[in-house]
Amino acid sequence: MATFFLVIIYMAFISLGLPDSLLGVSWSLMQSEFGAHFETAGLLFMTIAGGTIISSFASGVVLKRFGTGIVTFFSCLMTAGALLGFQFAPSLFWLFICAIPLGLGAGAVDSGLNNYVATNYKAHHMSWLHCFWGVGATLGPVIMAQFITGQHSWRNGYLAIAGLQFVLVVILFFTLPLWNKVRGNSIVISNETENTDDGLYGADAKYRKPLQIRGVKLALISFLFYCGAEATMGLWGSSFLVNVKELSVDAAAKWVSLYYAGITIGRFITGFITLKIGNRTLIRVGQIIALAGAAFLLLPLPPTFSLVGFIMVGLGLAPIFPCMLHETPTRFGQEHSQTIMGYQMAVAYTGSTFLPPLLGFIAAHSTIGIFPFVIAGFIAIMLLGSEKLNIKLNRDNLISVKNKNSTVI
Repeated sequence: MATFFLVIIYMAFISLGLPDSLLGVSWSLMQSEFGAHFETAGLLFMTIAGGTIISSFASGVVLKRFGTGIVTFFSCLMTAGALLGFQFAPSLFWLFICAIPLGLGAGAVDSGLNNYVATNYKAHHMSWLHCFWGVGATLGPVIMAQFITGQHSWRNGYLAIAGLQFVLVVILFFTLPLWNKVRGNSIVISNETENTDDGLYGADAKYRKPLQIRGVKLALISFLFYCGAEATMGLWGSSFLVNVKELSVDAAAKWVSLYYAGITIGRFITGFITLKIGNRTLIRVGQIIALAGAAFLLLPLPPTFSLVGFIMVGLGLAPIFPCMLHETPTRFGQEHSQTIMGYQMAVAYTGSTFLPPLLGFIAAHSTIGIFPFVIAGFIAIMLLGSEKLNIKLNRDNLISVKNKNSTVI
């Protein structure tokens, strides 16, 4: 049953990735149809992201009240309805209206499923889960491109994606009773530290507010700069290659696609590696590889080395996000893991929403040549925050062990 249920969760994450790339692919047609300004796409994107951030922050309370299954069902229903609304939108105003439930639904599903898998399945499933998100994010533009090429209609593309989402909604409805059964039968085994309800901080953690638990703020910093680095690479990588490395636009686009391929393939491979190596080690190794890749972009080397740098950054980033998510119950205990997971997802979306435009603003007043320095800086801050968190966790774990030993004596 647990394996069958995992297939449903994987399907949910494919559907979560499907809408993420649609706006960028279809905007040129949407812009001309509605007579909108070019930068309006950015405002739509921020509206969606704003809804996602809000629902991620609120997900802890909502999920505890209604349960992961019900919240996932209604959130997917909300996103399917929003995508259908895009198809029928008569004006730009209605696109903004539909963008709100699209963001709200995505944030709740993301936080809920991440915590569900982190507390009920082993680490390799988390890596594969986010690999399947990459499958959805890749398929979305492909489906939209088929309708744009064949019918010159972005609306039918949204209709097709909405149809796939509604199929998932029906499946989720009929499998609602399975959520609690699977939760009761699943066992979490961390590769490095046994995960108990109290986490590494002991029973006292149950009585603390989530943000008061030691190390939570450092974890949030890591999530902020991870997503800042990932999104900034995707948004400004092509501009850097064209303007600094003097590549053609189509060649730069292919190189950036290899960066995303590095993330997707890397997460698939990471799922197997987690069977032998723990989350913390993979996070550290990934950060070092990504930092080395950023160094290839920094150095005055031939353009070919930039391609190596892009692939290395993608492969390095691949294990970090899923492994950090899977570590949440182990780091901070299951009592607060859902709330903290929501905070982490909200901060992650904040990083991907606001840090890339910040680089764009600075580059507009200086040069896009600062791109590799910013990427290296983001990764370095993430690495520093992650290592400081590990030091705190190791120290508190030693104290906890000593206290238990002294109590036994």
